[in-house]
Amino acid sequence: MKRPKLKKASKRVTCSKRYKIQKKVREHNKKLRKAAKKQKIRKVKKDPGIPNAAPFKEELLREAEHRKLQLEELKEKQKLAKQKQRAKKRELEAEKKDPATKAKKAKKEQTVKKQLKSTSNKDKNSKTLFCSELKKVIEASDVILEVLDARDPLGCRCPQLEETILNFEGKKKLILVLNKTDLVPKDNVEKWLKYLQNEFPTVVFKASTQLQDKTMQEKKRRAASGVVDLTKGVTCLGSDVLLQLLGDYYRSRGTDDAIKVGVVGFPNVGKSSLINSMKKVRACHVGISRCTTRCMQLVHIDKSVKMLDSPCIIAGSLNSAVSLALRSASEMEKLGDLLEAVHALLKHCNKQQVMLQYNVPNYKNSLEFLTLFAMKRGYLKKGGVPDTQKAAETLLNDWTGAKVSYHSKPPEQHTFPSRLSETDVAERLKEWEMEKLKQGNLNTIKNVKCPNMASSIVFHSSGPTDGVLEEGEVKEPDEWQDEEVELGSEEEDEDEEELELDEIKPKVEKVLPVDKASNGKLEEKTTGEHSRLQSQVVPVSIDFSSSKKDDDAYDFNTDFN
Repeated sequence: MKRPKLKKASKRVTCSKRYKIQKKVREHNKKLRKAAKKQKIRKVKKDPGIPNAAPFKEELLREAEHRKLQLEELKEKQKLAKQKQRAKKRELEAEKKDPATKAKKAKKEQTVKKQLKSTSNKDKNSKTLFCSELKKVIEASDVILEVLDARDPLGCRCPQLEETILNFEGKKKLILVLNKTDLVPKDNVEKWLKYLQNEFPTVVFKASTQLQDKTMQEKKRRAASGVVDLTKGVTCLGSDVLLQLLGDYYRSRGTDDAIKVGVVGFPNVGKSSLINSMKKVRACHVGISRCTTRCMQLVHIDKSVKMLDSPCIIAGSLNSAVSLALRSASEMEKLGDLLEAVHALLKHCNKQQVMLQYNVPNYKNSLEFLTLFAMKRGYLKKGGVPDTQKAAETLLNDWTGAKVSYHSKPPEQHTFPSRLSETDVAERLKEWEMEKLKQGNLNTIKNVKCPNMASSIVFHSSGPTDGVLEEGEVKEPDEWQDEEVELGSEEEDEDEEELELDEIKPKVEKVLPVDKASNGKLEEKTTGEHSRLQSQVVPVSIDFSSSKKDDDAYDFNTDFN
């Protein structure tokens, strides 16, 4: 009954009515139980779950959870699909009613497609973008610094780059910079300096790797506090010589406009570190990983010099395995590529020196070396399996970075390449004050703390690395993936044929097993097509030492009848 002042009716019931309802419910439940007894219907018991004593309990529970999650994902997908279908139906109905909405939708689709094309053509990590940015730097700069790793200066030189700079219309100047001289013995640095100065003016340099100041204000505060950091990583040597050389060129031009100096080179040679050392502030982004610089960056050094940081030169795919391992733009992700790179690297080094450097016992191949190296560093996967991939990555980072000290010997006799002649070189060297430069280089070599010959690994250089400068010549991973598959299959077939030929070579005085049917006579199959010879039974002395060595080796010459 609804009361006048209250909005809702009361739910209160008289006691007699409530008791009657409860009684009826009890009777009804009793009837149901009796009917179930007659029909012999039993209640479905609750699943007790997997007992604790059962083996693989955890695995079974994980599987059950996994199935549950899969079902939930399926339900969600179906739900989303239904929602999409409904949305499509609504759109179609709206288009039928208003034709103007259809035209708007078509315009939106066209704009989205254009945006996708522009982003795909020039991706941040794409090699085509690197080529275009490098070309911009070459065109914009008056002087170009080609940064070389002092550990392998010949391998860091790019003939294509040097040729384009020399043949450029504006007659651009090229200077070679020997960086990372603190990782090479002094005698080796002097020899390389003498060799490279025959072609271009060369500056000995040691970049600072631990600059902390990001702005000039931080730098001033540090100077005011009076704290001086004299650690090996912070000290920069050769910057005064380079600035003096560039300042002399600026004054010889007789113009008020500051000269633009482009810094180019292969990955991890120290281009950005050189600019930071010249500025004495962390102006450019620096990192251990390859290709940290992805676009052109302008840095003001002083009123007369502006420096342009550039992305790395892309090494051509036809280069040797060592040069690709040390100077390829993209970092290797596959284990096969990493193993090949490490194998090529170890092949060009002295084995004893590598063992001493990494404190590793004697190894047979690159894979064994990586397992030993991984065990030494503690790179282990689940179950204590050595992580060879991580070991290979750290090894390559050590060699491309500034950790390992190794050196390559310069050629005994200097010969001018086809792009250069003695008269051109003499004219170019006259434009610079070479006496000042030589004196400055000698001072820097004296001040640099170099390692001993004994502690440095001898590395056999594979010569100059060919680079790709034109955007059309660059092949992205999607383009050459199919070609690699075809080439790989051909190479595998050739390798298999060679293995078969090596294994099927006939061995001298090989005795075949006795055939029961032929009463102790032995039959030997010769290499000829129609020749079969009966061999005499000869007592054979078995050497157990040789059998131990070749337990797993299968003999293809043995004929099992």
